[in-house]
Amino acid sequence: MTKIYTKTGDKGKTSLLGGRRVEKSCIELDAIGEVDELNAWLGVLGEEMGDDFVKEAKSIRRVQDRLFVVGSILAALQIEMKLPIPKITTQDIVWVENWIDRMQKELPDLHNFNNPGGGEEAVKCFYARAICRRAERRVVQLNSTVKVPENVLRFMNRLSDLLFVLGRWCNFKSGQEEVLWKGKK
Repeated sequence: MTKIYTKTGDKGKTSLLGGRRVEKSCIELDAIGEVDELNAWLGVLGEEMGDDFVKEAKSIRRVQDRLFVVGSILAALQIEMKLPIPKITTQDIVWVENWIDRMQKELPDLHNFNNPGGGEEAVKCFYARAICRRAERRVVQLNSTVKVPENVLRFMNRLSDLLFVLGRWCNFKSGQEEVLWKGKK
């Protein structure tokens, strides 16, 4: 049996791809951790959607796969040697945009801000969107230090849009009213 613990991180350092040792509090690991948290929450969302929205749950799994790619890219940004790391492609972004467009065709136009609420699936979509936006901010912050591929930045931005529209769409399909913010009168 291979043990999961190595004890090499006991003093607050860990290794990125290629073996470079870094502080566990560095921006790379912060960005990777935020993407990982988003991926974990999408696992919860996918399970929640499984019975009522089978096709969407399957698509969430595809998003999770792409987030593993994002994490790998972030972990390999500063290595000298070239590792065979998958890429986030323009096709990945177009796939997300097409999914958004298909859902938006079914939705009424939105003329107010939308408070996160409604059915269980929608609430979890809105929560995933908040996590995604935090992860995106960390990736953008990392980009100010080391060049992050443009498609990673685009994918993270588009993903937060997707999760917002998916939340609205879940409410619509479930017959839940959107919780619109009217502002102070």
